[in-house]
Amino acid sequence: MALLAGGTSSERDISLKGGDQVYASLDKEKYHVVRYDPQSDIPKLFADAPNIDVALVILHGTNGEDGTVQGVLDLLQIPYQCSGPLGSAVAMNKLASKKLYEAAGIPVPSYMGVTRKASVDTSDCVARMGLPLVVKPASSGSSIGMSIVRSAEALPGALEKAFAADETVLIEEYISGIEITGAVLGNDTLEALPIIEIVPADHHEYFDFTAKYTAGETREICPARISEGLTKQAKDLALNAHRALFCKGCSRTDMILCEDRIYVLETNTIPGMTPASLLPLAAETLGMSFGQLLDRLIELGLECRQTDVEKGLNP
Repeated sequence: MALLAGGTSSERDISLKGGDQVYASLDKEKYHVVRYDPQSDIPKLFADAPNIDVALVILHGTNGEDGTVQGVLDLLQIPYQCSGPLGSAVAMNKLASKKLYEAAGIPVPSYMGVTRKASVDTSDCVARMGLPLVVKPASSGSSIGMSIVRSAEALPGALEKAFAADETVLIEEYISGIEITGAVLGNDTLEALPIIEIVPADHHEYFDFTAKYTAGETREICPARISEGLTKQAKDLALNAHRALFCKGCSRTDMILCEDRIYVLETNTIPGMTPASLLPLAAETLGMSFGQLLDRLIELGLECRQTDVEKGLNP
């Protein structure tokens, strides 16, 4: 089995930590695990491909979560646990995913996309969506390059920060509320896991990089302290987002609950696998250990491969 972690994105360190956690938790009596870092090991992956039964992709950001590596694995006929090139690419691009959410009737905050070459009318942005605004790179994760803008004068600086991470930036209506996230397991038959409530420490303006990956900086409450009706609504939105973005294997959709309305923010096709990560917490709440979760993900990767064979794809 191949374990892919590392890569070349700004989230490389998080990927390596997740890879270490996954490697330590895999049953070595069940799996012969070989690690590959796409930053340097792609030639070795090509050479070893005939002997690889399945891959666990623990990559984040560009050239990892965006469908690039998934396309390579498809070319090499190596099954894997996450979404394919299409689902990975559209989920990674926040503008593309917003359009697919809207087409599926999934509620999202008001937004607009801008490119580095285009001039941005700050007054128009504020007039359309009000203040505060959320500014973030269109194709980046872990809240890298993200800002909450509370004045029109602060918008240009926030845009520059986001443009440092991506050529396209999303400007989004800021919605104050309870941050929740919903994970989904499955290919054709889907299972929504318990909803998690995310409560960053008071000194964090939002669920930023430090709050995500520093122990003790955030409380993750599972199941979330919301009504049964809102829990069902959140699970349904996570399932609908998984389908709308052509996801496979697993996904985790981040949402914001404002009064009795839930808005979908984004979907992660390779949720984090560090000790502080949310998908393992949701699985643990169901009584599934981290090792059992990895077994399930591997089964889903092999199941997807078998389905392709039955359809006459990638024989």
